[in-house]
Amino acid sequence: MAKKSKFISHKNNHKLQEIGRLILKFMNQKSSKVYNYKQIADGIDYKNPRQRELVIQALHKLLSEERIKETEKGKYIINLRIEGTLTGIIDFNQAGNAYVKVEELDDDVFIHSKNVKDALQGDKVLIVTYHFKGKKLEGSVLEVIERNRDEFVGTFQLIKHKDFGFVVCDKKTINTDIFVPKGKIAGAQDGDKVVVKMTEWKSGEKNPEGEIIKVLGAPGEHETEIHSILAEYGLPYTFPEEVEKEAGEIDRRILDSEVAKRRDMRGICTFTIDPKDAKDFDDALSIQKLENGNWEIGVHIADVSHYVVPGTRLDDEAYDRATSVYLVDRVVPMLPEVLSNDVCSLRPNEDKYTFSAVFELDENADVVKEWFGRTVIHSDRRFSYEEAQERIETKEGDMAEEILVLDRLAKILRKNRIKNGAITFDRSEVRFNLDENSEPIGVYFKISKDSNHLIEEFMLLANRKVSEFVSLNRKGDPTGNTFIYRIHDDPDPTKLEALREFVSTFGYKMDLANTKKVAESLNRLLTDVKGKGEENMIETLAMRSMSKAIYSTNPIGHYGLGFEYYSHFTSPIRRYPDLIAHRLLQHYLDGGKSPNKQDFEEKSKHCSAMERLAADAERDSIKFMQVKFMEKHLGEVFTGVISGVADFGFWVQIPENGAEGLIKLRDLMDDSYQYDAKIHAVIGTRTGNQYQLGQEVKIKVMKANLIQKQLDFKIVE
Repeated sequence: MAKKSKFISHKNNHKLQEIGRLILKFMNQKSSKVYNYKQIADGIDYKNPRQRELVIQALHKLLSEERIKETEKGKYIINLRIEGTLTGIIDFNQAGNAYVKVEELDDDVFIHSKNVKDALQGDKVLIVTYHFKGKKLEGSVLEVIERNRDEFVGTFQLIKHKDFGFVVCDKKTINTDIFVPKGKIAGAQDGDKVVVKMTEWKSGEKNPEGEIIKVLGAPGEHETEIHSILAEYGLPYTFPEEVEKEAGEIDRRILDSEVAKRRDMRGICTFTIDPKDAKDFDDALSIQKLENGNWEIGVHIADVSHYVVPGTRLDDEAYDRATSVYLVDRVVPMLPEVLSNDVCSLRPNEDKYTFSAVFELDENADVVKEWFGRTVIHSDRRFSYEEAQERIETKEGDMAEEILVLDRLAKILRKNRIKNGAITFDRSEVRFNLDENSEPIGVYFKISKDSNHLIEEFMLLANRKVSEFVSLNRKGDPTGNTFIYRIHDDPDPTKLEALREFVSTFGYKMDLANTKKVAESLNRLLTDVKGKGEENMIETLAMRSMSKAIYSTNPIGHYGLGFEYYSHFTSPIRRYPDLIAHRLLQHYLDGGKSPNKQDFEEKSKHCSAMERLAADAERDSIKFMQVKFMEKHLGEVFTGVISGVADFGFWVQIPENGAEGLIKLRDLMDDSYQYDAKIHAVIGTRTGNQYQLGQEVKIKVMKANLIQKQLDFKIVE
């Protein structure tokens, strides 16, 4: 009998758990509302006396578990700070489901689309977690703690014969349309691209409410789409008036009193090497032979910190932007043009204030001496990369001798760097030839040559040596000084193991014994696949196994470059972290004490976030231009390479122009295909036909959607 009683009690307990779940689901809809037991019973449709008795029992159980609170006798509210709640940032996928990144957890928490409540992409949310059917950890959003943003880009849809409409947002990750009532339309026409500000989201309402604050224009038009990208990422394309005014009032004179405080290097052979269309020259190199036969190489960086002073509107604006953004047809600069292209830019035949790292190098490119400080320089010549490359290849032309010495030393520095564990990803970047209306008339790839490597090596040297100077004392022990580092963590071992397993099917071996062996293996792999059919695929997978480089005050080293200490110092016109590095370096040169690390950690996080935002905007502008370019090629057939595989289809990239299009599995009529994540392929269930990452396929361009920035391809047999 006792056994039976225990069984019933267990069954009853299970029943109360079920009712408890229903109660929490109901109360979660309005998590700030207080309910009595009758309202709760009605809300979950438990209306007869027996059912209501169970509701009371379930409420007592939830109270004892602290899942709900009793505000006064018989009045209940959901307890949002219960055990099992976590805080994190929500990230939606295209299907409307989401993952929440929680700092204290290794894995992200999955949230089904029906449990995301009123959360939007990037919001900080409070979630409750549970193991659904004993499987992986899942969660439900309890409330939005902090909105990531309240302005969105979308297409306005006017509801005919009504005075209201909806904004359908561009990004599939924003999982709802925004209702715009009468009087908040701001003159937008049906079909216009707009910026909408979300004003409120009433509890229980399906859609948030908003007002249109800017009409961008007709979808698909060049200016509309570029301004949409900027608005989508919250990137301003003009400076506030007071910032422009402050920049315009800067004293641009080179004063004797200031020169007296600096090392005067105006008499030494100095030049810049930059892209042919560059206007903001961050860096210059000087070179002179010393009496002892060694070379003095000066890496001179625009002294932005002389002009941009903390506490000014100009500095606040530069910090907010944190980086210049390079879209296909324009630059959105971090600093107003008067500074970036004029006052700070190291233009030829002008005296300029600089912050310099000056090295004495012997014939083996070993650093014999180093010096850091403020200087004044005079650039004798401006080279484009192509002109410098010509000097290297022909050994002729003005300053050819100096460029050849720098090239020789740079090649030794590069060789040593690779020997010490640096990984050499030499991926080409897509560029467009544009006509006067910013229409793409051609595509080319930016490929790094010796002249690019020359500049790169001396910038890397300066960045590394500045970082070491601040971080290590003369004995080589860490100083613990606060600094802003560029860090790159070791690759994820799981991803590396998957890469090793995958490349072994192509006959390539990898040694994962330690970080040095991994670097050697990766370099060997990248060399071995050059020119092979699988090159693109293996290079892509190797890139994906890498961590993302970020800014931090914690010097964990830069894995990809093989440096223990590394910072960004060489581009303060276009990167705020470099400006921070300049200020901190000067502070230490002046004998200053180490400032509060936490303040700089916050700045590091902000700069990393803005860098990611800028990279996404740049990627979107390239995608838009590629789709625009491919519009002229609808119906044409190309040979492409499979560049990505998912459970709904795969992407194919056309090597000659970098354009990438999607082939949906449902459009493959010859078979039913299943996705195999392990081998990055989709396989026909009947025929065994396979489409794998890196495979060459023939495709036809079917559709070019400028608004979605998407190309649709079709397989051609």
